[in-house]
Amino acid sequence: MKGQFETVELPLSVPFTIARGTTTVTENVVVKLEHDGAVGYGAAAPAARYGETTGTVEAVLPELLEVVEPVGDVHARREIADRMRSAVRDNPAARAAVDVALWDLAGKLLDEPVYRLLGLSAGTGPPTSYTVGIAETATMRRRAREAAAAGYPVLKLKLGTDRDRRIVEAVRAAAPDVRLRVDANEAWTPKQAVARCETLAEYDVEFVEQPVPAEDRAGLRYVHERSPLPIAADESCRTAADVPEIADRCDVANLKLMKTGGITPAVELIHAARAHDLEVMCGCMLETNAAIAGAAHLLPLLDHADLDGSLLLETDPYDGVPVREGRFDLGAVEAGTGAESR
Repeated sequence: MKGQFETVELPLSVPFTIARGTTTVTENVVVKLEHDGAVGYGAAAPAARYGETTGTVEAVLPELLEVVEPVGDVHARREIADRMRSAVRDNPAARAAVDVALWDLAGKLLDEPVYRLLGLSAGTGPPTSYTVGIAETATMRRRAREAAAAGYPVLKLKLGTDRDRRIVEAVRAAAPDVRLRVDANEAWTPKQAVARCETLAEYDVEFVEQPVPAEDRAGLRYVHERSPLPIAADESCRTAADVPEIADRCDVANLKLMKTGGITPAVELIHAARAHDLEVMCGCMLETNAAIAGAAHLLPLLDHADLDGSLLLETDPYDGVPVREGRFDLGAVEAGTGAESR
């Protein structure tokens, strides 16, 4: 089993702004694992918020690939995940790239899609939301109208401005029939968050994601206890070990492969969240299909999905699971994750 990697530059279709900043071009590090004529793909989408950059991923991937090759068994994914975590303690996006590539390769060698390796069925699971980043209010209204017209049944709005109410009001008027979620990306204080949630409830918002800084655990509890809307934890929820801490401070645990370290530990987080009576969502970074395709196979285990990272790109060198009107067609995947180089 031989591995290699390359960094790809991915321009976005429009600038993507959240409370922490704006992105116009993102970089992913794509991993390729080869064995017995098959190629498995995975990718890292590092986030500075979690202490990773393209440079740190490139620096640790040789060590991670050295862990994989001696094991020699693509199906020993639990063992490999544990060895990777021992070799490189942090760097979850780098580990995710290798883990997703392993699942893809295993599926291709067995001629089975990953959802079947997980014991799941195609045709189940929620649609993905489509994210509208922060922009001028009129621009956000137009983008929301266009996404709704394209058939996306769920929209997610990035907030954290001094005109949050105007944005939600404008978007709700432009797309009255969609399910609407908002994500503050840690931008509010606890008292601001409660006031914002009371306002957002007037516009039939489904839930509010990460209203306060992740480090403010007491603040998250304060909001959860007083908000009329459900609260989802994103930056506060990185791995399964975080679930017991957030279980009484939110309603939804939002996992990302780039936080957990791949599909293998993501399944652990899902089971931990279920054990604590939390709903589960899988989100993403700005990711190529080489990564998103792996996350899509978790859909039958989820209540909510935010897997639009590749949909926000202008170009993507990889194909993935087909998406139509927000729904991933897992049944169209013949083997592996569905990721292939174009």
